[in-house]
Amino acid sequence: MASIRLAYLGGGSTRAAGTMAAFIHNHGQRFAGTEIVLIDLDAERLAIVQRVAERMTAARGLDLRFRATTDQRAGLTDVDAVLSSYRPGGFEARVLDEQIPLRYGIIGQETQGPGGFFMALRSIHVLQGVVETLSAVAPRARIFNYTNPVNIVAQAATRHTEIPLTSFCEGTYDFPMELADAAGLDRTRISARMVGLNHTTWSYQSEYDGADDAMPAIRAAWEEMQGREDVDPHDRRFVELAVTMDAIPAQYLRYYYYRGEMVEELSAKSTTRAQDILSWVPDYWAHYVEQGQQDDPQLDPERSRGGIFELELALDAIDAYYNDLGLVLPVNTPNAGGALPGFDEDVVVEIFARVDKDGVHPESTPALPHHVAGLIKQLAEYQYVTADAAWSGDRHAAIQALSSHPWMTEFRVAEALYDEMAAAQRDLLPARLLR
Repeated sequence: MASIRLAYLGGGSTRAAGTMAAFIHNHGQRFAGTEIVLIDLDAERLAIVQRVAERMTAARGLDLRFRATTDQRAGLTDVDAVLSSYRPGGFEARVLDEQIPLRYGIIGQETQGPGGFFMALRSIHVLQGVVETLSAVAPRARIFNYTNPVNIVAQAATRHTEIPLTSFCEGTYDFPMELADAAGLDRTRISARMVGLNHTTWSYQSEYDGADDAMPAIRAAWEEMQGREDVDPHDRRFVELAVTMDAIPAQYLRYYYYRGEMVEELSAKSTTRAQDILSWVPDYWAHYVEQGQQDDPQLDPERSRGGIFELELALDAIDAYYNDLGLVLPVNTPNAGGALPGFDEDVVVEIFARVDKDGVHPESTPALPHHVAGLIKQLAEYQYVTADAAWSGDRHAAIQALSSHPWMTEFRVAEALYDEMAAAQRDLLPARLLR
């Protein structure tokens, strides 16, 4: 049973109440005596999350303490672990990431393409300050990261800092179930092992309803779907891609294999995903305020963001490390020992690994098949140079990095798009990256 000091960067975010619910319900008994420090820029929202967390804790008789601060340095002092889940510029910056690329006929998306690129620049800029502070006030701390794009953030941290950072994403568990939904199969009977880069993984092993391979069931579903006109286009693309490539794909791969269709679909929408979320945010906070007044707060999945607490991988990893559980989890970590064949050892890959008191130990996995490996390897090179440009590069290096992305097929477009997005977000970027 571990007693630690855990700092939560982003502790006043829309996801924070749900993440604290996950910690309290799923891990709280193994962390008696632990202090959780909620850190964010908004004192009012921090107070709301703290109230919800404290009342949940009291209802269960757990020995957990919470405090909240807008002073990052004070909050990080003497911590053992940092849960990183911040969003520089908020959803307003994400709106720019989604809108501006579409003006150039390029997908605008949170973690992929130019949108993901600029989120990486913003996130890594903040990370540099966090690492500098930790080096001074908590040099033995480890970072468990949810901040997007998780793969590029991890790539930058592992190449340029001594502070251990591992990134996490639940997608590798979600994608098989989402594919089952799209195919009309039972999501409770499917599972898979997926590998690659975050949000661009492929399954190398799958099961369905006791069978060693889920693909026959998915192919049968595809045969039935093809003749129907009532199938959602998103579901159709998802199942078709799985059948064509003979593996379960990450949802985000639709942006690559159906790029033209996705540009058209996104351009036709009156709002972006971030604008939709912004419209829901007031109700999230109203719900958290309401629940903070209850003796035992219960988060409604329809009125909270991240309010379903069955799975929070970063919390599982914190538990596995500090309580030496030896759990096998999907992680974003350097490809130590060439665990994923075909990728350099210092490239961050998403792979299953055992997490225990000694750290993160990637498991060896088969190589990606040639017909899908090329795209993932190109994205790995993009990830690598983007992390370096974000950490220490200038505008020239950043344009080089953006131009390496497979969507950026014309240099003049990449340059113009970069300068427009950088100008729109100049207050969130270091001066070295500006024109």
